[in-house]
Order: sequence, then structure tokens, then C-alpha cells
Amino acid sequence: MESEKTNAFSKIQKFIVRVVQGAIIGAGAILPGISGGVLCVVFGIYRPMMAVLAHPFKNIRKYWKMFIPIAIGWAAGFVGLAGAIAKLLSLNAAVIVSLFVGLIAGTFPGLLREGAKNGKTKGMYIALAISTIALLAFFYALKFSTSTTVTPSFGWYIFCGALWGISLIVPGMSSSSLLMFLGLYQPMSEGISTFDMGVLVPFAIGIIGTVMLLARLVNHLFDKHYGIAFYCVVGFVIASTIPIIPVSFTGWGEALLCVAAAAAGFVGAFFMDRWSEKHPAVEQAQNENEEKDITIN
Repeated sequence: MESEKTNAFSKIQKFIVRVVQGAIIGAGAILPGISGGVLCVVFGIYRPMMAVLAHPFKNIRKYWKMFIPIAIGWAAGFVGLAGAIAKLLSLNAAVIVSLFVGLIAGTFPGLLREGAKNGKTKGMYIALAISTIALLAFFYALKFSTSTTVTPSFGWYIFCGALWGISLIVPGMSSSSLLMFLGLYQPMSEGISTFDMGVLVPFAIGIIGTVMLLARLVNHLFDKHYGIAFYCVVGFVIASTIPIIPVSFTGWGEALLCVAAAAAGFVGAFFMDRWSEKHPAVEQAQNENEEKDITIN
């Protein structure tokens, strides 16, 4: 009887943790430079998400219990906390961004440990270095390049959708930055908001096609080269975090607040990761035993 109560309490705890993780992902979606894909990696959701996108009918049965509380939390975070986050950003964006930087950084030990669960190889560190440097180079190339404007067309809107699809699959990849650079972000946003079929149809073709192709490829890489693929993703997370670290402050007071916020985020994420390690979700434990079943046809 006591054991049943303990198990029930443990399940409630796990559900609450997943809801909180979903809320953080949802709230983080409105922060400048914060990638939803990065936060999915941070909370151990990325791999299951890729498996579902690659083979939805097969793998949704394995992961639906994981995604229900995450979806609830995401909706609450995006809708319920968006106003509060936006208000805080208007008051002091540097402190809020620092909190999320700390949150992401606090999970790095756990991410590296997870990637090396089957052993470490030189290839993993090479993948980590290449993915970090490549994405950083892309970000800074955009930052220092002269803006180029293209004429919106059916083909370019397919390209917009493809970029959004890539940003869903590749953690830290910012489609908005490149679309702004090309002058496509505003016409695309206006077309979507007004339900313009001339924009929505090619955009949908691009995003669906890209997600279907890349999700299967990423899932295949995880199946065949787990450590290398995981360290490559961690490299994307690192590269997407570096550019958003606040470097200019109004004074020492704000600088100290940012350090304190980053430290709080780091400690919170670190202990959440430790808790998750000691109390893995039932579906997570089952999925680790069934990873060989997630194959590419």
C-alpha cells in the first residue's frame, strides 16, 4: 500500500516536472535568440521529438505520455507567461536573457554525459568542434554582412518554409535571422497572418517536406552514430548560446544582477537534470531499452 502511494507521488512529480519544462520552452519561445530546439535538447525532449517526426504513427505510441504534460506546460508558458516575460524584457532584457543562458549552461554536464553514455570517441569531439564553429561562423557572417533583398515568389516562399523546417530540426538554427537578411520575413509574416494562400501553400510545402526528410535523416544518424550525432547537437546548442550572452550593461548593478540570474538559472537547471537522472520517466526508461526498434525504413 505504501509502495503504491510512493509510486503515485513519483508519477505526479514527474508529470509536474514535464509541465514545468514545457512552460519554460513556451516562455522561452518569445525571448530574442532563444531557440525552442535548444530547450528541447536541454530537457531531453529532442530525440523523442525526432523519432515521432520521423515515424509518427509508429513512435507516438511510445512517447505520448511524455508529450502530454509538455504540451500543457508549453501552452501555459507561451500564452500565460508571454505577457509577463514581455513585460520583464521591456524592463531589463539582459537579466532575463542571462537567466535563460544560465538555464541552458546548467544542462551542459548532463548533455555531455548523455552523449557519452555508450563511450567516448575522437569523432564525437570533432563533431562538437565542427558544429560549434560552423554555426557560430554562420551567425557572425549574417551579423556583419550587408543586407540582401530578394523578390518574394512561390519558390522563395518554399525556401522560407524549408528554413523554418531546418530551424525545427537543427537546435539553435535561426530562420528568422536569415529571412530578415533576405528581406523575406515581413512579406512572409504578413501572408501568414492574412491567410494568403499564395504564401501559405508554398510555405507549407517547404516546411513539411523539410521536416519529413531531415527528421528521418537525424533519427537515422542517432541510431547509427549516437555519440557523434548527440555531440554535434550539443555543439549547435553551445553556438546558439554564445551570441546571446549579454556583454554590455548600464552599470555594475545590472552586471551583478545578470551574473546572479545566470547563476540561478545554472543551479536550477543543474539540480533539475540531477533529479531527472535519478527519477527517469517510465516511458524514457522503456524507450532506452527499445531504441533499436526505432529504425529507418
